[in-house]
Amino acid sequence: MDNKPPHPLVIVKLGGTFEAIRAQRGDFENWIADGLDSQTLPILVIDPRRGDALPAPEDVSGVVVTGSHAMVSHREPWSETTAAWLARLVAHGTPVLGICYGHQLLAHALGGEAGNHPRGVEVGTVTVTLDEAAATDPLLHGLPAQFPANVVHWQSALRLPEGAVRLAGSDHEPVHAFRVGENAWGVQFHPEFDAQTMRDYLDQLAAPLKADGIDAGALRERVAATDSAAQLLGRFARIAEARQGA
Repeated sequence: MDNKPPHPLVIVKLGGTFEAIRAQRGDFENWIADGLDSQTLPILVIDPRRGDALPAPEDVSGVVVTGSHAMVSHREPWSETTAAWLARLVAHGTPVLGICYGHQLLAHALGGEAGNHPRGVEVGTVTVTLDEAAATDPLLHGLPAQFPANVVHWQSALRLPEGAVRLAGSDHEPVHAFRVGENAWGVQFHPEFDAQTMRDYLDQLAAPLKADGIDAGALRERVAATDSAAQLLGRFARIAEARQGA
């Protein structure tokens, strides 16, 4: 009998929320861990920005890459190191879920392109529309054809890697979800953001949004529950649990 403990489900922390939000509600890794709600896998948080070592692909059951207030196109050393590691994970078949910055970084890591969205920021609760390919996707299958999701991004996955499958988009953002291979996904929206978090973000961003001619107050009034989007974290945990670091 193999009594070895299961390999961890790793959250790679590439950024943090605003201090005012963190003080009241925790940070990205806390919200993601709550959504994963893994019953069998230990959760390990790694922060490459502070020099944490990235484990070998065979030593993890799955990886979630957080969002960040940084920009993928700035090619920070910690970001580029993480990108190279993500490419190794995908080659190994390790389940990967990149969120927002993580979504863009995954595209960049595999030969795609991330950069400024040509139409500027997308922020608030938006409608995500699934592509036909999502109907048979292990992560997205069974979700409504359209569902609300919370977003805040100035950059985007402008070009997907060769062989990637586009899974969802919005009126503003052509690629809100994609898959590479069997087990690697990027989602531009934030499954870990509940309605209060989205409202808090709009409050924090009110001034820069106003400079762009965007009324944060009006967007705040349109924030809604995003239960379908939130399901993705638990679904991803089940995929990682089934694999158990194989």
